[in-house]
Amino acid sequence: MLDGIDDIDWAALRHAYGPADDVPGLLRAADSVDARARDEALCELVSSLCHQGTIYPATAVAVPFVARLALDGPGDRLSLLWLLHSAATGNGREYREVRRAVATALPVLLGLAADEDPCVRRAMVWLVAACEEASMPLLPLLRARLESEDDADVRADLVTALGLLDVSHDVREARNQALLSAPEPVVRRAAVTDLLRTAPLPLPAALVESALDAHEAAPADETDHPWPEPYLPLTERLMDDPDAVLRAVERGLPLAWELTETWRDRERDVLPWLASAAEDAEDLCRVARVGAALEGGEPTPWLAPHLRSDDPAVRVAATHAAVRLRVPGALGLVLRLMDGMPEEAASLQLTPFTAPGTVVSAAVEVFGTAAEPVARRVAARPRAEWLDVLQHFPALAADRVDELIRLLPASAGALAALGPSAGPRVAQALRARAGAGDLTAAVALARVTGDAGPAVELVRAESDSVGRRTEAVRVAAELGPPAVALLPLLEERLHAPARESRADAAAAIWRVTGSLHDTVPVIADQLARHGDLHEPYVGALRALTAMRVLPASARPAVERVAASRRRVVSGFPCDGTPHPDLEARSLARRLLALTG
Repeated sequence: MLDGIDDIDWAALRHAYGPADDVPGLLRAADSVDARARDEALCELVSSLCHQGTIYPATAVAVPFVARLALDGPGDRLSLLWLLHSAATGNGREYREVRRAVATALPVLLGLAADEDPCVRRAMVWLVAACEEASMPLLPLLRARLESEDDADVRADLVTALGLLDVSHDVREARNQALLSAPEPVVRRAAVTDLLRTAPLPLPAALVESALDAHEAAPADETDHPWPEPYLPLTERLMDDPDAVLRAVERGLPLAWELTETWRDRERDVLPWLASAAEDAEDLCRVARVGAALEGGEPTPWLAPHLRSDDPAVRVAATHAAVRLRVPGALGLVLRLMDGMPEEAASLQLTPFTAPGTVVSAAVEVFGTAAEPVARRVAARPRAEWLDVLQHFPALAADRVDELIRLLPASAGALAALGPSAGPRVAQALRARAGAGDLTAAVALARVTGDAGPAVELVRAESDSVGRRTEAVRVAAELGPPAVALLPLLEERLHAPARESRADAAAAIWRVTGSLHDTVPVIADQLARHGDLHEPYVGALRALTAMRVLPASARPAVERVAASRRRVVSGFPCDGTPHPDLEARSLARRLLALTG
């Protein structure tokens, strides 16, 4: 069965762990009568030849031997076929060679398409599909198997494989349309999934209804499916059409959150569904994010049970949602929370990504000066997690200077907001903290006194070179011209490998010098080249908007951010704050208006 295995110079080949000279022994062990030895060898082969989806030179050479073991060996046939499937779908420089090796081995394995075990038959269908164009000669076999197959799951897989491989659009379409009335729900689902894949957008309403009927009859989790591109799971294809997804939500599919994370301006559509499904703090943070995009101001009786929950996190999250939705009486709910549950309101993290005390800062962010009662409560009973809100109410902060000095460094932002009016006691306290190595206090000192020297020295004293340049960008962006001594570090950062880092440095240099000629091109390059969902879009847009300049190279990207119906900036993770894509679109539209 393993004839010729010793004719190969395995040591000259490599797998995940180095030279592949152990592969012959593993293949022989996989052919052992000892079941335990076979299983251990197969695990080693999978790990070595297809390590976490990566394939190697040794993979292609081992494929014919694995195929023989799958056909005639004593081991687990299904696992061996999965190994071949992993090889055919693996990633690496050798992927063409490996896929060709699997395709070459397919004729030896074709008898397994009629194996008595339906799981083996399914694995063979997946393997044929994985070889893509190399499997085209096998289309007649797949069509014949579809006619004779009696297992519903295997038939469904045959429908999918034929859909992916069949080059005749008309033949594929006619077959799938006929199968929409098949007696087996999984077959109907496979047929409609394949029809959706190539249907025009917007998706035909009748086809969407057929898809939802099929999903209802045969729900399936396709997180890990065996199919190659261009296969699209049913729910993923529905997501290409927001109205189709909304219809799916109305039919009971839990896709409301995915809809609003994928498409803009769908918050009002999904809010009722998210609200009715909310059970815990994380769910309510999603409600808060959606609410932040709406005008709000309407009663929300569905929040009442959450506001009375025995779970403190749920009560805090419900109050946060009420604030973002601008519910009548929301500020009163925040005050009640601050009085009745001060520890929880200040310290609870509603999700692993939510800052403690966020409900108080959200109240000030949403309601502005109308939230002065909340700020007064913070000033009267200050807690570190809430102190930043006093930056927006300097008169209240000025009345509590002694207490704020005691709460340094958490109060540094509130004290810095007072500027020169903070007085000598604040300056002395900040200088003492800066002398002890507190960079936050040093930056606040610069804003109060104009003396940026301590902040500059602390940045220069940072031992890690990357950290030193990162802190230089942060401090210069906040202080502007007083941070001129940090320019050498900022210019070093302009040579960073990441475009985001270079753009951040360019924006900081502009804050310090006001120079456009050497900073704008770097920021524009970041926007022009960025192709995925990522928050640095927002930083670059902020900088160009502040500069009031839009280079021609960045205009197409900015126009896309301004006009796209899909989200351009990712909202992950959700912490209950407004979706960053909202700011990106607003900045892009403002920048276009400023620059014509």
